[in-house]
Parts: sequence; structure tokens; C-alpha cells
Amino acid sequence: MSDLLILTVIGIGTVWALWRPWVGALLFAWVSLMSPHVEFGWRAAEWPVATGIAGCTLIGLLVTQQRQNPLLGPPAWAIFCFMLWTCITLPFSFFVDESLPLWERSMKIWLMVFVTIALVNDRRKLDWLVWTLAFSVGFYGVKGGLFTLMTGGNYRVWGPGGFIHGNNELALAVVMTIPLLRYIQLQMTTPWRRRALGACIALSAIMVLGSYSRGAFLALSAMGFMLWLKGRHKFITAVAILVVGVAGLAFMPDQWFERMNTIETYQSDDSALGRLHAWNMTWNLACDRLMGGGFMIYKKDVYALYSDRSDLVLAAHSIYFQVVGEHGFIGLLLFLLVGLTTWITAGRMKKLGQASADQHWLSDLGGMIQVSCIGYGVAGAFLSLAYFDLPYYLSAVTCIGLHIGRQHQLAAAKAASQPQAPGAMAMATKSY
Repeated sequence: MSDLLILTVIGIGTVWALWRPWVGALLFAWVSLMSPHVEFGWRAAEWPVATGIAGCTLIGLLVTQQRQNPLLGPPAWAIFCFMLWTCITLPFSFFVDESLPLWERSMKIWLMVFVTIALVNDRRKLDWLVWTLAFSVGFYGVKGGLFTLMTGGNYRVWGPGGFIHGNNELALAVVMTIPLLRYIQLQMTTPWRRRALGACIALSAIMVLGSYSRGAFLALSAMGFMLWLKGRHKFITAVAILVVGVAGLAFMPDQWFERMNTIETYQSDDSALGRLHAWNMTWNLACDRLMGGGFMIYKKDVYALYSDRSDLVLAAHSIYFQVVGEHGFIGLLLFLLVGLTTWITAGRMKKLGQASADQHWLSDLGGMIQVSCIGYGVAGAFLSLAYFDLPYYLSAVTCIGLHIGRQHQLAAAKAASQPQAPGAMAMATKSY
């Protein structure tokens, strides 16, 4: 039954993408982030649903007249340069054939990010995109938070699959999603909707604690401070963060605190020491090879060349060391440029929204994206998620949001500069 339901929803959306390709772009983001065919289906998990959605969306993109330049702002250009560099480094990989699957997957993600920028060209579509991103991951935040409460925090919360299959990976995604839920909450006008979204945010924070992820806990702490700093209603936000934080920590069992205490005693923690060796290996590799080693460098032969512990083979466990090892220092520079341009563009959104009485939503969105960037930057320092979809979609949101804000500003300035018709002036005078 669940397979049939998933087939119906995805099938209708895929066909609809031929006429409304922006719907297909959102559907691809939903399937890519949430993996509903994996979560709710059995046979559906094996279906190539993302490929079908992407194909119909691209056909719709070629047909529709409602599209714009996909290289809309600095973040889009930074993503394009980083994507191009990974294409250049691919032939120089240690293991080209084994690197191809992850390269192809990354290319699909970046391609659909550009398709999304090209098709989402007004606020209504942008709101749908933000809702899609927020609730695709927020579903697992709420579900995981409820699981943590029901089990007393004695079991770790795990992800559904894909990039967010593990407890650490899911926690990072939820940390990034909490600010998006907060943005949506700020746009709500009815009290019950605000309270419902507040509950979702609280459960998502509890889920991060229930993941037992030390990196995500640090990111949640940093993000909480930024959430207060960048948001509206600072006193209410501070009280809410304090209440949720104290209640969540008081609820967690002793084994959780034992896990978090290893942050200070990393010298005696095998997992932490293994990450340090992996970081050392990727750094040495980047110093030796301009192009890096390619997507698949975590093998005993590579460790034997660039590490003193060839018996301890681990993934990079850091977005920064992952990129520098796989694509060299140029790749790291371009990757950091994506984050920097996203942060700056989000800041411009915030300033533009503050300058206009009817664009406060733009200020809220820009501020919350900056909070998400902090979450990704901190938690990502301990996880290999450099090619995860969500950060690139947030970059796309900043490009689209700033463009919409500027178009609105230009339209308002043009309307103000046009002289009023004599009849309209007479009516205005009479009314006065």
C-alpha cells in the first residue's frame, strides 16, 4: 500500500514537472533530502525516482518561458567553479573508476541546484522551496525527538539513508534545518501555527541531543547563540532556547554526558584520534598533489603513502579535510568560497529586508540562513558531508531571495518615480 501511495505522489509530480518544471525541482529536492520512497516504501526504495524527476524537469525547463539565469549571484558562480574544479581533478584521481559514482552523484545535485535557481523566480515559489527543504529534514527531527523522549534518551537516533544515514549525519542536517523552521514560524500569523512550529523546533533540538553526536552538540550550541543574535524577539528567543536547553540536558541519561565529556579528553578517545590521523593524511596528500587524490582516497595504499598509521584507515570526518584531500588546496579555496559568498549574500538579504517595510520576510530568511551556515560550518568540521545537498540549496535560496528583493525594490522605485495621472492627483487632494 505504501509503495502504491509513493508511486502515485511521485508519478503525478513527475508528470506535472513537464508543465510546471519548478514543481519538479522541488520534488527532486524532497526526494533527494527526505528519501520518502526509502522511508515509506519497500520496493519503492529501488526505483530510480530521482532520475525520472530530473529528466522531466529538464524537459520542462527547455519548454517553459518562465526561467531565469541559473548563475544568478556569487554563490551560484562559486558552486559552478567548485563543480568545474572537481571535473578537472577527476582524471588525476588515484582510483578514477571508483570515484565516478560519487562524482556523478555530486554532478546531479549541483545540476538540479542550478535548475532550481533557474525556475524559482518569485516569492511564492521560494516559500515553497524553503518549506520543502525544512520539512524534508524536519520530519526526521520531529520523529527523532519523539523517539528520544519515548526511550529516555538511552538509544541513538539514526538517519533514513543516503547522505544522512548515520546519527552524526542526520544530526548535522537537523541542526541546519532548525533555523529554516524558525523562519517559517516567524511568518506565521496564527498562534496555534506558531506553537506547532515551536514544538517542531524543540523536538528537533532534542533529536540532536539524542543522536549522541558530539560535533552536532557543539554546532547546536553555536547555532543557538546565532539564532538569538540574528533573530527577532531576542528576549523571547533567549528564554525559549534556555528552557529547551535546560530541559533537554536534564532529560538525557548519564551515558550521554559520558559521551560528551570525551570532547575534552579526546587524547584517550580512539574515534577522535582516528580523525586526527585522517586529517593529517589528507593534509599531507594535498601538500604533495595539486589536484588532490580524488573522491576515493580512503584506502590502505594511500594511507601508507601519507600517514604513519596505514593500519588505521578512516574517512576524513571533516568537510574541510575531505575537500583538501580529494581536490587539493584550490578545491578547498573554492569550497570555502561557496560558504563565504552564501554568508555575504544572506547578509545583503537581511539588510535589504530591514530597509523595506514590506520585506521583513527577506531579513528573517537571510538571518536564518546565516545561522544554518554556522551549524554546517561547526558540525561539518567533524563529518564528511562536503557534497550534501542542503548547503548548496541554501546557497541557491540566497541567490533567489536577493534577486527577488532587488526586483521588488526596483519596481517600488519605478512606481514612486512615475508622475500620477491628473485624475488620481485630484482624487487624492479631495480625499485629503
